[in-house]
Amino acid sequence: MRAFAQTLITAALLSTPVGGSHAQPPADFFKGRTVDLYIGYSVGGGYDVYARMVARHMGRHIPGSPTIVPKNMEGAGSIRLANWLYNVAPRDGTAFGTVSRGAPFDPLLGAPAAQFDAREFTWIGSANNEVSVCVAWHTTGIARFEDLLSKELVVGGSSTASDTDQFAKLLNALFGTKLRLATGYPGGNEINLAIERGEVGGRCGWSWSSVVATHKHWLERNRIAVLIQTALTKHADLPDVPLIADLARTEQQRQIVQLIFARQVMGRPFMAPPGVPPERAQVLREAFMRTMKDPQFLADADKAKLEITPVSGADIEKLVKEVYGTSKETAAEAAAMIR
Repeated sequence: MRAFAQTLITAALLSTPVGGSHAQPPADFFKGRTVDLYIGYSVGGGYDVYARMVARHMGRHIPGSPTIVPKNMEGAGSIRLANWLYNVAPRDGTAFGTVSRGAPFDPLLGAPAAQFDAREFTWIGSANNEVSVCVAWHTTGIARFEDLLSKELVVGGSSTASDTDQFAKLLNALFGTKLRLATGYPGGNEINLAIERGEVGGRCGWSWSSVVATHKHWLERNRIAVLIQTALTKHADLPDVPLIADLARTEQQRQIVQLIFARQVMGRPFMAPPGVPPERAQVLREAFMRTMKDPQFLADADKAKLEITPVSGADIEKLVKEVYGTSKETAAEAAAMIR
């Protein structure tokens, strides 16, 4: 009898998570804690601005009202952070991050630096469904997309994993534009400074929401020309700017455009590591979407000129799985164009 009782006690101990933490109600777990929100780019760029706004408001929508602290971990077009979240970060709900919208698809496109499977991340949500653009500085003499077919434009980039580089390369490969990359900048803020200094003449893969939020004065003073929209649908602000999806003429071009620009739906993605306890993952997802509807958050976002068109974590999870179903042949063709 004593041996049997000991067996039951041992079994009970083995079946209980260490410290009983997974059984702990989310409010008890998060109360008094710090949750780290990592940002895959440098301070001042679009991803940074969105993440810091989320960090200021999301904590009060999480049971227990933890403090959310933004931290920058730039590198390799945010692949450094994606790898860290997947392989190193704590999986208890106390760490999540925002990376390039394109980074989750890098493994599909054969990027050796991407050491993760995006289908396994705990997707929390996206602050908007994005449209990106290519722009040229006013002194370059390039004022419309057609000019890129005959004139070279030097554009700034951050890494082979970033939209800045990939979108420029894709335009060259698909449509014969003459974009020349000057890459290696830590983030969008540094690229914009390089444009002002005359180091580069423009930029591709720049979110329209970020243009409006951080450099609207360039538009108002005619310092930049918006050349093309790189997305699957046009932005309401830009009815007369050509859309890359409309330029695709062959079935191969259409499939590649669909593969590369599906990422725009998750324009400002936030995700936690794999394996976060389901009840905490759900809390983070619900808190994120409540934040997106919070009057205080929306007032601050409007003041900062941030576009908010949220996408749920469940919808992002579904999108990522769909894109990973792309044929290997099409993915290989697209990968060859953007590497």
